[in-house]
Amino acid sequence: MGLDVSLYKKVDGFTLDVQWKIDREFAVLFGPSGSGKSLTLKMIAGLFRPDSGHVISAGNPYFDSIKNINIPPQKRHCGYVFQDLALFPHMTVRENILYGAKGLQHDEAAARCDELMSHFQISSIRNSIPSEISGGQKQRVAFARALIRRPEMLLLDEPFSALDTPLRIEMRAFLKDMRSEFNIPVILVTHDIAEARELAEKIIVYSNGRVVQIGKPDEINHDQAFCFSKLILT
Repeated sequence: MGLDVSLYKKVDGFTLDVQWKIDREFAVLFGPSGSGKSLTLKMIAGLFRPDSGHVISAGNPYFDSIKNINIPPQKRHCGYVFQDLALFPHMTVRENILYGAKGLQHDEAAARCDELMSHFQISSIRNSIPSEISGGQKQRVAFARALIRRPEMLLLDEPFSALDTPLRIEMRAFLKDMRSEFNIPVILVTHDIAEARELAEKIIVYSNGRVVQIGKPDEINHDQAFCFSKLILT
């Protein structure tokens, strides 16, 4: 089962009012900066409370304003990769990944950590700190930390925005490979049209706090070209 989102929030003169659903697919929230994409992720994860609406993951309500349900962030089964990755500079690669394993038994957490480091090809840097590894390696560490608890969904808030073009291309390929291994809903925030077109199974187009289009990449590209060009130029 997938994710059912209906969110309404007024904050600092901005109003977010969005509704959408996805299955176990790769969805991209696409649109200009300030259109409400990152705010949506924060409310799905429980980091920001909506004024009204609901967030239902795999049939389980994380938030429901009518039923007065608001599951705390630590109890929501969400993997989250932030724009700045949020790695702890004083912790090793292994320690950073294990930080995401809170609630797991020690042996299980260690086994999952070793498995992810092997899968993402970062075992050789397990004892390095973030300042000693490359940008691509930092990305892989952040993804491993987000996935160690085997979440119901993965939320990605422009994780590649600070990378140069060759590394962005490399990390898109990495994300495709990762997606084939983890059959969960993935929601990526971006305002990069190439990224959206290459990665998405479904694109949800945001503009000024509203959803203005939902569709497969080819549907959006051909049928809504004017909408895209307007957003890109904003």
